Amino acid sequence: MTLLEFARGPALQWAAAIFVAGMLWRVVGLLMLRRSHPMSADRRENLAFGGARAVFHRFTLPPVFQKKVMFQYVAGWAWHLGFFVVLFFFKLHINFFSGILGFSWPALPNGVIVFFGSLSAAVLLMLFVRRFTHPVLRYLSTFNDYSSVLITALPFMTGLAAYMHLGLRYETLLALHFLSIALLLVWMPFSKLFHVVTILPSRYILGVKFWRRGVQA
Repeated sequence: MTLLEFARGPALQWAAAIFVAGMLWRVVGLLMLRRSHPMSADRRENLAFGGARAVFHRFTLPPVFQKKVMFQYVAGWAWHLGFFVVLFFFKLHINFFSGILGFSWPALPNGVIVFFGSLSAAVLLMLFVRRFTHPVLRYLSTFNDYSSVLITALPFMTGLAAYMHLGLRYETLLALHFLSIALLLVWMPFSKLFHVVTILPSRYILGVKFWRRGVQA
């Protein structure tokens, strides 16, 4: 078995199994947490509106924080957008998904994909460097923060290297790309990357709690 056969075979299969099991374990654990019951009367009605408002309102940056965290805000949007574009609109990725789903959709030109992939990789590396050079971020950061950024950046870097045939044989670069994806899948349920599941529900719950107290989240 070659490295490429291992990477796109057993490695991805086991990584996908661990990913699904880990996600289910984390989600079930959250659902089983003991919930506190409000001890006071609601100050506002229509709690669902307050929760939905918080979900969408938190996507914007409050003016009071713009000077301090604007770079982090823009950088976060930039690499998340790049991740979405590269994952779902690269022709080879669409072929992979169509083999599972049974249908496909139009792809973007390779030049656009390379641009967004390069942008995402560069932004993630900048965020990694900023995390250990900024005194406050360095104080707050843990191994989980640093490793999550690097593990997220690896698929971009190895994918670009494989597409451009940089350094090693194409088969080796492609195997490294598959292995980086497998590592990301395994790491996601057990790290801060799990926020892809919790971010919207947690915002909704926070919005409901604030809204019933008469506070806008």
